[in-house]
Amino acid sequence: MVLKPSEFSPATSSLLAKLLPEYLDISSIKVVEGAVSETSALLEQKWDKIFYTGNGIVGRIVMAAAAKHLTPVVLELGGKSPVVVDSGIDLQIATRRIIAGKWGCNNGQACISPDYIITTKDCADKLVDSLKKELETFYGKNPLESKDLSRIVNSKHFSRLTKLLDEDKVSRKIVYGGERDEANLKISPTILVDVPCDSLIMKEEIFGPLLPILIVSKIEDSFDMINSGTKPLAAYLFTNNKKLKEQFVVSVSAGGVVINDIAMHLAIHTLPFGGVGESGTGSYHGKFSFDAFSHKKAVLYRSFMGDAALRYPPYTRGKLRLMKAFMTSNFWTILRALFGRS
Repeated sequence: MVLKPSEFSPATSSLLAKLLPEYLDISSIKVVEGAVSETSALLEQKWDKIFYTGNGIVGRIVMAAAAKHLTPVVLELGGKSPVVVDSGIDLQIATRRIIAGKWGCNNGQACISPDYIITTKDCADKLVDSLKKELETFYGKNPLESKDLSRIVNSKHFSRLTKLLDEDKVSRKIVYGGERDEANLKISPTILVDVPCDSLIMKEEIFGPLLPILIVSKIEDSFDMINSGTKPLAAYLFTNNKKLKEQFVVSVSAGGVVINDIAMHLAIHTLPFGGVGESGTGSYHGKFSFDAFSHKKAVLYRSFMGDAALRYPPYTRGKLRLMKAFMTSNFWTILRALFGRS
């Protein structure tokens, strides 16, 4: 096995390269550090399996390289994971869970992080007020100074997020946050309401602390909105409506679905974790990880006893009659065929 950590997180990459040889068999497992050239060189080799987690652009490169050798892949990608918020729920618990899954989970830099919220007009204002209140409780009046708020991984992604936020038709939709500290690579939790669907922030995975809220006339309209885009890695719904829960599970195509919480399906090892369509292929976690790196080889042992002439030519009418009888699995039909009665 060769492990190639991301060059975008060099400290983590260096730590893995240092620690793995101390605890694992280096004749079986190697760590290769580097960037594009090292990754390209690795992809030119013939492997039994390639497992990649990251974005869809690199996912396509990995899959194209694997296709040259017919190598199977597991791709855990990402996408725009939606959160649908219905009325008549415990709004405080819902907002706390959304905050924990969005900003508490590496400041939005996680593949299953909520990308945007869909709710109705009558619920939107209450939701925004609740988010503001709980965010201040968690991160204080100046979240950029909070030790509980993660930095943006590097300056490249800081610039990318700034570009999303500074688009004219988006910047005026900010109702909370938007503060930035480029020197320390920090962006505060930012809420935007009713951003245009054709804006950059709604066209690509955000992967950061920005959270748009979209308004629909009725909550059921959210299903069509989600399905009109690419299939997300995760989809979340907050509701007490049993019928809506069932409709969401059946109607929305996503790698995983969670009702009344965010990202908790990752913690349950008996559930497979993976994407569908643009959000990936294959799954892992728990025994599913073992299965992902296993081939289910069929093995059959037979003896030399009970060799039936029925399977060999010439295929007479009697043999044909007996074959048809065996296909019915009916005892009396088989018995009649044996005595030539059918």
